[in-house]
Amino acid sequence: MTRYDLLVKGGLLVVPYHGEVRADLAVSGGRIAAIGDDLPTAEAAEVLDARDRVVLPGAVDAHYHLGIYRDLGLDAAEETRSSLVGGVTSVLSYFRTGQHYLNRTGSYREIFPEVLGAVQGRSYTDYGFHLAPMTVDQITEIPSLVADHGVTSFKYYMFYKGFDLAANSRDARSFTMGDEYDLGHLYLILEQLARTQRDHPELRLSLSLHCEQAELMRVFIERVRASGAPQNLRAYSDGRPPLTEQVAIGEAATLAAHAGARVNLLHLSSADALESALTARRHHGTDMRFEVTLHHLCLDHETLDARGGLGGKVNPPIRTARDAERLWEGVRDGSVDWVASDHACCMEEEKGDELWPARPGFGGSALLYPVLLSEGFHRRGIPLTRIAELASARPARAYNLWGRKGSLAVGYDADFTVVDPGLEQEVRAELLLSGQDHCPFEGVRVRGWPVTTVVGGRIAYRLGDGGPEVADEPTGRYLRRD
Repeated sequence: MTRYDLLVKGGLLVVPYHGEVRADLAVSGGRIAAIGDDLPTAEAAEVLDARDRVVLPGAVDAHYHLGIYRDLGLDAAEETRSSLVGGVTSVLSYFRTGQHYLNRTGSYREIFPEVLGAVQGRSYTDYGFHLAPMTVDQITEIPSLVADHGVTSFKYYMFYKGFDLAANSRDARSFTMGDEYDLGHLYLILEQLARTQRDHPELRLSLSLHCEQAELMRVFIERVRASGAPQNLRAYSDGRPPLTEQVAIGEAATLAAHAGARVNLLHLSSADALESALTARRHHGTDMRFEVTLHHLCLDHETLDARGGLGGKVNPPIRTARDAERLWEGVRDGSVDWVASDHACCMEEEKGDELWPARPGFGGSALLYPVLLSEGFHRRGIPLTRIAELASARPARAYNLWGRKGSLAVGYDADFTVVDPGLEQEVRAELLLSGQDHCPFEGVRVRGWPVTTVVGGRIAYRLGDGGPEVADEPTGRYLRRD
């Protein structure tokens, strides 16, 4: 009699907050049905041998940008396919109105169903969205977005305030297609979130913040451009220095505490930014959670500039090796809540040869578990349970997915990845199965790669002897987070 759809035999299961256990894991109806010793293979339709392998809960990549520079449906297909390589089974993508994405503005009541329609049936991972209220009218839609679509997280971009860097203009309205996008707008969002939170005590409603202070950026960018220094990735960091992060963190934390809203500080890029965030959290005592990205943990502008090119341009900028090590300390000691990719597919031709017009961002979701395992577990001795918490459990808890995602437990969605901890590969763009044609991690040897990724109980990705194999059809589902 077939009792299970899939049986994973003999793997080392990594259970966040609990530890590691050698056991079998059985799947039925898209969920984890049993965990135990010597579960019978005769009762399974398919058996996956995980001996000498590590089984981790599927990563929840909580910082993603589907469709920022390309067609939304195409990006959903190609980039979530890439996520499978990194053991990612759920992505939470940012979306806003204005330039990029759909290049339009208006009501989310009209626009968000279009977004969902474009992605439906195209994603290999489960997916959800964080939405950015760019206009006052969109702020008023927050309660209905929570109630009607299960959207529980929102975003504010502090560096758009008053200055459009892309156009080198002090008027950001042409870019945001919005109203006055200033601290007053931020405070209105925080107030609305706090009010809506009272109607949903069972949820964590939160605002995610990109913390860079726009007026200071204008001063430093003008100095760097006039300095005669090489206009490279170091210059980009000098034009958007950690001071701009520190000031923005102070502004955001003060307003959030006054409004009584919960916030997430995204992609902290420097030692100074992390220290400022820790100080703000201690001072205000509010629910404030911290994110860092793979590239701020592992890349530095000196190394990238020596290689040449602008492939590593991203916001906030890549900093120094010293900054990266301080962020690793935060990852190790628990100061940092989760690690994400900030995945944004951007082709090499869109980077070009000139620093300031070059588009920021690049993909990295395919490296989420591999880099954490290679640089975190193997190199720095960070326990596997902590790795699983950083990549899966903590973002799931922050964004209302816990209970379905983020762990290996009976009743949870059968989202997990089987990893060969000793497998070492050199990062190449083609290995990552992305639509992107370059990678700032190119040439780096990484140890610890997923060999099988399972989404909703179905094998979506295998790394076989003949190379990677991806399921014929994407089966990712929209994640209502209510």
